[in-house]
Amino acid sequence: MTFRKTSPIVFVASALVACGGGGASGRTASSDSAGATSSTAGVDLTGAGATFPYPIYSKWFSDYAKETSIRINYQSIGSGGGIRQLTERTVDFGASDAPMSDAELSKAKGPVLHFPTVIGAVAVTYNLPSLQAPLRLTGDMLADMFLGHITKWNDSRIAVLNPGVALPSTDVLVVHRAEASGTTYIFSDYLSTVSPDWAKAPGKGKELSWPVGIGAKGNEGVAGQVKQTPGAIAYVELAYAKQNTLPTAQIRNASGAFVAPSIESATAAAAGIAGQLPNNTDYRISIVNAPGAGAYPIASFTWLLVYRAQIDATKARKLKDFLHWYLHSGEGSAASLDYAPLPDAMKARLDARVDSVIVGGGA
Repeated sequence: MTFRKTSPIVFVASALVACGGGGASGRTASSDSAGATSSTAGVDLTGAGATFPYPIYSKWFSDYAKETSIRINYQSIGSGGGIRQLTERTVDFGASDAPMSDAELSKAKGPVLHFPTVIGAVAVTYNLPSLQAPLRLTGDMLADMFLGHITKWNDSRIAVLNPGVALPSTDVLVVHRAEASGTTYIFSDYLSTVSPDWAKAPGKGKELSWPVGIGAKGNEGVAGQVKQTPGAIAYVELAYAKQNTLPTAQIRNASGAFVAPSIESATAAAAGIAGQLPNNTDYRISIVNAPGAGAYPIASFTWLLVYRAQIDATKARKLKDFLHWYLHSGEGSAASLDYAPLPDAMKARLDARVDSVIVGGGA
């Protein structure tokens, strides 16, 4: 298939930050190679990967440590780094906003299970201080902006969708992720769905050959770059736009409605998905450009990646306990951080999937 848990907390989540401007969080920069291999003394489980779900994972791991004294070190190094670290078995679990491809799964040291955790929205954000109302944009227009075909903010195509808005004549300055990124995968999956030109090139992936723009590392780095660059446009997970008080565009969905990124609109994008899943699904599912008047079109599940056969029995039990915990306790805090929780219908299936993880199953 191609895509369609008293002691101080030792939780660490160092997100990659762009050289000229980290996000408002002030987190420490790290690298893929150093991130997941930093000191983990006293840590029970280690993980690495996506920055997209960092805010909710940070809360989960902190809450879980307070409740159980089980400490989880999670390095927010990007989805690509998470997949590489999982593949090399240098972490106990990976995290990605892009499901592993068949090629990536073939390189893993055994079968890998995908566990959807929450549903998030990728927001299109921009720095246009003179605008008072949210911009309206379409998918094909976004594709042309990120392809470099629309170069001015007062382009007639943008003006038609935003009547009465005094658009500046400044340049459109594209900001994108610099490293392998699940957020990029979601955004490019959407653009490939709605724009034939984008589908041809640069297409869909965690890393792209960008025709225009500047790169920044992590959702934090991108948000920080937009915040300090008038005329910038970028894509970030919704929580990062809110944390940085950045405006977000309303995007025209498959039903023709202009929808803002929100918990409700991300939930609408996933509506009906659980009932449509076959019993043998591996959960590598795309929900971009979903039907429904209230559906936000750039939404996605994000996943934890776990080897089905675990080598260390003690760690395996701790990992399985945490997986059950997030499904039944962690999901309740998703909305407070602008993520949509999983549909209830999916939780029973995922419980069974957790139970299928083999404790002390060898390499």
